[in-house]
Amino acid sequence: MAFTKLPAALLCAAMLAAGAGSAAAQQRTVLQTIDYPAGHQILSVIAELAPGQCTGRHAHPGAESAFVLEGEVLARIDGKPALPLKAGQALQFAAGEMHDVCNTGSAPFKALAHYIIEKGKPLVIRAQ
Repeated sequence: MAFTKLPAALLCAAMLAAGAGSAAAQQRTVLQTIDYPAGHQILSVIAELAPGQCTGRHAHPGAESAFVLEGEVLARIDGKPALPLKAGQALQFAAGEMHDVCNTGSAPFKALAHYIIEKGKPLVIRAQ
């Protein structure tokens, strides 16, 4: 496994650029990128939303597993009932599963998310 910092910094910058627009309020900080399994990367990310802010409908080209550290949100996943989450709860999104997450509380929201994506693919795919 190769631990990389420069690619993580570049990926973070690319994610911020990709997040411009409806998800400008969301902040993602890449903590670590691991080249594993072959042809893929595992990214560990802190995701944050200000009170009242939403991510905007989007998906990821790989699986996402998230654990809520602080705050509360409402996760809307296409074709499923809305799911309220608060600190201490976890959620997974399948590859390509469109979703929108909104901070419904009065405090900032923070989650630790892990993504497994194919190398070279963007982390975020915006709804059209």
